[in-house]
Amino acid sequence: MKKYWPTIRDYFLIILAALLQALSLRLFFVPSNLAFGGVSGISQLINHFTGWPIGLMILVGNIPLFALGWRFLGGYRFALRTATAVFMYSMFTDFLLQTPLFAANGAGTKLINDLQGDIFLNALYGAIVSGIGYGLIYRARGTSGGSDILARLLNHYRGTPVTQSYLIVDTAVILGAGFVFGWKAALYAMIALYVSGLVAETTLEGGGTVRTAMIVTSEVDAVSGRVLEELERGVTVLEGIGAYTGAERPILYCVITRAEVATLKAIVHEVDPLAFMVIGVAHEALGEGFRPLKA
Repeated sequence: MKKYWPTIRDYFLIILAALLQALSLRLFFVPSNLAFGGVSGISQLINHFTGWPIGLMILVGNIPLFALGWRFLGGYRFALRTATAVFMYSMFTDFLLQTPLFAANGAGTKLINDLQGDIFLNALYGAIVSGIGYGLIYRARGTSGGSDILARLLNHYRGTPVTQSYLIVDTAVILGAGFVFGWKAALYAMIALYVSGLVAETTLEGGGTVRTAMIVTSEVDAVSGRVLEELERGVTVLEGIGAYTGAERPILYCVITRAEVATLKAIVHEVDPLAFMVIGVAHEALGEGFRPLKA
């Protein structure tokens, strides 16, 4: 069982993510005419003109993209995880309308009525919920299909950066939605797209942003000793050579939390006021002293 747990966990996250994405679509995006890109946005446009079920259109629209992904982006593993994500998302999107949540006095219907006319809150809430869903899918090493596949294909074969690929694909859909739903809705759809990306990144990488510090000092032992003792953080000594002087200059490297930055600066200043220090940002630290390193 332990051997299969990571895979079981991944598929559970994919199903949960699909439900969250469907909820964001039904509760916030569709009622306010926010088509913020991808196959979902195209499906909203088709639904607007034809009345065809959005979930079914999402499934149909992903079939050719799924075939391309199978052929060019990873075969079996890609296929299973992406197929699960797309199928569950499309199923939840249409199935939710048949649940008590969207009945006359259901919680979903009441929420839609409460937010009716407030396009900003719809964009914000929808972006947060869908962003969590995207982050969970990425954490489960899957994709949500649609623009995910197109963006990766552009990156793989045209060398287009992934972020730029997403921008190209989703912006085209948003522009199309602007002609149908109006440019105010298109503007808020772009805001929702941006916020959703930030939330997805936070969900994927966690909120544990840490700081890295590189210190060039002549008091290597004194500085590293106080960091080890007072901050209880590991320190790595790197060998460096000054380009101007040609002299050997050891460099201290350590990873700390945001709350420890002030203490580290105080330590370095007290021991060696002439030291040179660079403090950077790292998205995540895994291992001893931080979160365990695991898949």
